[in-house]
Amino acid sequence: MSHVIRQGEDLTIKTDPGLPQFNTDAMPRVSSMIAWEACKRWQPLKGDREAKKLLKGLDAFWDSGTARVVNIYPRTRVLMKRAKKIMHISDGFQKLSEEEFKEKIEEYREIYRRSKDNDEVQMTALAIVREASRRSVGMAHYQNQIACALAITRHCLAEMATGEGKTLTATMPAVLEGWRGKGVHVMTSNDYLAHRDSEDMRPVYEYCGLTVASVTNEMAPTDRRNAYYCDVTYATHQNVAADFLRDKLQLGTIRSLTKAILERVRTGQKSSSGKLVMRGLAAAVIDEADSILVDESVTPLIISGDNPSGQEEDAFHEARELALKLVENVDYKINAKFKEVELTKQGKNHLEVLTEDMGGMWQSGRMRNEWVTQALTAAHMFHKGEQYIIDDDKIVIVDESTGRLMPDRTWRAGLHQAVEAKEKVTITSAKETLARISFQRFFRLYPRIGGMTGTGWEARNEMWQMYRLPTVRIPTNKPCIRKLLPEKIFANDELRWKGVVDQVAEVNKSGRPILIGTRSVETSLKLSELLKERGIEHKVLNAVNHAEEADIVAEAGKRGRVTVATNMAGRGTDIKLKDEVRELGGLHVVSGERNETGRVDRQLFGRAGRQGDPGSAISFAAMDDDLVIRYGPSKIARYLGKFMSGSRAFDKAQANAEKQAYRQRKSVLKQDDWLAKNLGFAGREH
Repeated sequence: MSHVIRQGEDLTIKTDPGLPQFNTDAMPRVSSMIAWEACKRWQPLKGDREAKKLLKGLDAFWDSGTARVVNIYPRTRVLMKRAKKIMHISDGFQKLSEEEFKEKIEEYREIYRRSKDNDEVQMTALAIVREASRRSVGMAHYQNQIACALAITRHCLAEMATGEGKTLTATMPAVLEGWRGKGVHVMTSNDYLAHRDSEDMRPVYEYCGLTVASVTNEMAPTDRRNAYYCDVTYATHQNVAADFLRDKLQLGTIRSLTKAILERVRTGQKSSSGKLVMRGLAAAVIDEADSILVDESVTPLIISGDNPSGQEEDAFHEARELALKLVENVDYKINAKFKEVELTKQGKNHLEVLTEDMGGMWQSGRMRNEWVTQALTAAHMFHKGEQYIIDDDKIVIVDESTGRLMPDRTWRAGLHQAVEAKEKVTITSAKETLARISFQRFFRLYPRIGGMTGTGWEARNEMWQMYRLPTVRIPTNKPCIRKLLPEKIFANDELRWKGVVDQVAEVNKSGRPILIGTRSVETSLKLSELLKERGIEHKVLNAVNHAEEADIVAEAGKRGRVTVATNMAGRGTDIKLKDEVRELGGLHVVSGERNETGRVDRQLFGRAGRQGDPGSAISFAAMDDDLVIRYGPSKIARYLGKFMSGSRAFDKAQANAEKQAYRQRKSVLKQDDWLAKNLGFAGREH
């Protein structure tokens, strides 16, 4: 079936098998003019890359063992040694005049384009980029940044500590991929960083003879197309994946560029390929790869449009009223660990009695149970200030892994409308899925990917099994002298936050800046009130005031500054310290509550002690924390103090949470594979 996106149609972004890449080598020899038009639209790749399915049985067992072996290989020493050699080569270019060096760039751009990943050519090319950076923006890459760039060009995930200069590092692999002539996507975690990084690094790319642009949410299709046709394109992974799916919809029943060209020759009319925004998936450099490839891959990406046969608004309110008449643990049960609500047999019978005088869909047992289950899920599993906020009479989803708002997203299968009915805001029309893809499948479509992050080691096995990315740890440029203080465990939530405020008040007397991390908007506001009661001046950074993120984080290192932040806590923005602050002991980071993954905690702690700066970090926790209740065994939740220490219990809960999230990510990818096999959305053309 051919799908057409109407002008102004509201598209919902949030998993359909991916569209395979188009191999123009297999293109029939049509007129040269049409072939040239095709080349402008889609860059030729070395064959189509089809996302491999997850392994099963003994193959999966063997692959999990391989993942452990792959990451044992001592890549760090080799990379650092080669990075040092690259620095030596780069230093030799300083004696060249501007004209001579520009000639050298053009020479190696052509050499690298034709090379087959030759080590010597690659090292010289990286040395050229380093010298180009020094001449254009006055910054020459450090040894560890070069080692990180080498790891990315060799299709690895590099773990490089927070504050080591990933923005500059990304220019090295991006330039090399740009020289190949097929385009490269540099993935960032939000639009602000995409625009900022592309503009800040523009002089480097232009000095190397490349064009660069960024793609943001507000851009029109024509501007997006122009940005994707640049050699280097900065964008969020959501934007790139969404544009990929929109192009898939534009193709409709024409599943490849070859067919599109033949159709144009046959009819003499311009085909849908002329409306495509992207030119293919050739290479990706992924910043904050743990967040993009792991944390945000739990939820698939979906493009949907208005459902012409959508249910009436009253039905959502009726489902809400029915849900309120049911009794927990009698009519329904809540599984907090899996965020599920299940009707009991008694509950289904109770619903049948409650709806016996209601007509329409309420006489269908399956529909009745589904709608009320969604209403119960909205009531018990989705809370204002945690999963969403209300802005201008609209439900706006909050990304739980970053704390950022996602105004262009909605929950599917009627859940979004169930939350709207719960909050008594305007109910939007129900949506129907037009196209979907999991981020796992999407990134596996790229022939060449690499990434970097401050915290990737914990996810190293998954990175190999899902994306075939070995993980390598890159040392810091200067020794890290951050002090990690012992965790403080309290009996309950109230005592925990009192302890946090006491700590802040004590440290604040010394003049040291303090950054406090929380899991949710609701908690950040609660802590803000407690700080106000103690007369402690502070700034709050959460999904509600995310527009001020960069400014708040940039100022968080000033003397006496106290900043409360959700998980977004300044990823991509440096907290710079003045000399007087360094003398006081640097930034003090307080983790108010543990996150579901230790990587996020470690990312927060990494805000202190950057680039050899002094700093300290401490974590606070409470026995009745939702993390332990949801993911710790029931006996631990009940008799926590008798069986193990508080810290160990939280470690176990985090491990269980991470295992559960991993199972969800595998389930999303398996669903893609099932759809590809049974619905044939991802067939390849040979």
